[in-house]
Amino acid sequence: MAKPVTRYVCQACGAVTLKWAGRCETCGEWNTIQEETVAAKPGPAARTASGSPVAFVGLAGSAEPPQRAVTGIAELDRVLGGGLVPASAVLVGGDPGIGKSTLLLQAAAALARAGKRVLYVTGEESIDQIRLRARRLGVADAPLELAAAINVRDIAAALEKAANTTLVVIDSIQTMWVDAIDSAPGTVSQVRASSFELIRLAKAGAFALVLVGHVTKDGAMAGPRVLEHMVDAVLYFEGDRGHQFRILRAVKNRYGATDEIGVFEMTELGLAEVANPSALFLAERRGNIAGSAVFAGLEGTRPVLMEVQALLAPNPAGSPRRSVVGWESGRLSMLLAVLESRAGLRLNQTDVYLNIAGGLKVNEPAADLAVAAAIASAAFERPTNPGMVYFGEVGLSGEIRQVAQAEARLKEAAKLGFDAATLPRRLAHGNRRLLAPENLRLEEIGHIADLVARFAPESEAKSAM
Repeated sequence: MAKPVTRYVCQACGAVTLKWAGRCETCGEWNTIQEETVAAKPGPAARTASGSPVAFVGLAGSAEPPQRAVTGIAELDRVLGGGLVPASAVLVGGDPGIGKSTLLLQAAAALARAGKRVLYVTGEESIDQIRLRARRLGVADAPLELAAAINVRDIAAALEKAANTTLVVIDSIQTMWVDAIDSAPGTVSQVRASSFELIRLAKAGAFALVLVGHVTKDGAMAGPRVLEHMVDAVLYFEGDRGHQFRILRAVKNRYGATDEIGVFEMTELGLAEVANPSALFLAERRGNIAGSAVFAGLEGTRPVLMEVQALLAPNPAGSPRRSVVGWESGRLSMLLAVLESRAGLRLNQTDVYLNIAGGLKVNEPAADLAVAAAIASAAFERPTNPGMVYFGEVGLSGEIRQVAQAEARLKEAAKLGFDAATLPRRLAHGNRRLLAPENLRLEEIGHIADLVARFAPESEAKSAM
């Protein structure tokens, strides 16, 4: 019998080394290498049996769309692509206390009330704690089956005997433990082995598997990167615990669109769906304040309007500060450089604070024009038009570039009562007419200097020209 092998594994990237080191040479992280003991691989004599040939088929053929289990939570079903797919694995990650367990308990209870068999396995809480949360959420009467366990061998034995199961929730994958691996739960080896066994059971049992995952301090999913490749969908639950809004974002989905979002509001009775997030994000907006602009964004297939706020403060010391919430700090630095070089807006002795109101994180370049409008409005202390929305990408030469789904953005703006939109100038050789609402006035611009000139006093605008 082969002896166990001792190796050292980086808990951040999964790299394996033969000796311990303070810094991982693969990912550069410090104090992440831990000792693990695994069973030795079989020798050449044990690997002499030949495998069965793999059968190949042609590309042409018919495939029926997967039958989905609708949870009844419309925002969750939207992000999943229409519901849970049998024999699929979904990984849900987020910061501690953001509401992952609350959302999944509400979804599991809704499925159980609909007559589906749902199993909920917790490795972090006791059964009594789950029951207390269920009473607070008003779902204590749901026929949900609970278990508190961390041994994957015991869980597998129970799942193999469970018939007609629709959904299995594992909360969380970092607490699962395979007794064949001599390492603590949460290590790279344990997470990889536990995930592989549970996903194998989901494929064999044709039930949907949802794994709750922890995130690191950088916001990435904890554990080996291969975990995100093993599952069919990866969802991130975002938001600030001090804020009532929560965003469920799909970053990978083999059965639906990526970058789709679902919006929730944390209440005393759990998570409530937000059917119209644009109206909610703009509910407290004041249109007569300088430094505010409305961005017509697009999250997945859903147009969302949100307020971009900018605040400028003088800093003659020569080390201006750039603070960003909800947007990329690197993109803000690039946009400020374009405003200074291409539009003559001097910000080298000014602190710039930028905020996306409502707690939403914006990732698309189409927000450039709205951010530039908010900064120009704050620089000249002139409010933007309260009935106007902005969208467009800004290039390094100052040109305003086209963005996708312009018609959907304009329709959302008209639906919420906006009467004007500033957008990129359409190309002269374009043969497709932009179908905009009749009551929406379009103002097309081609360069960032044209936008700044709207807010600058006439004397300054003429001197800049």
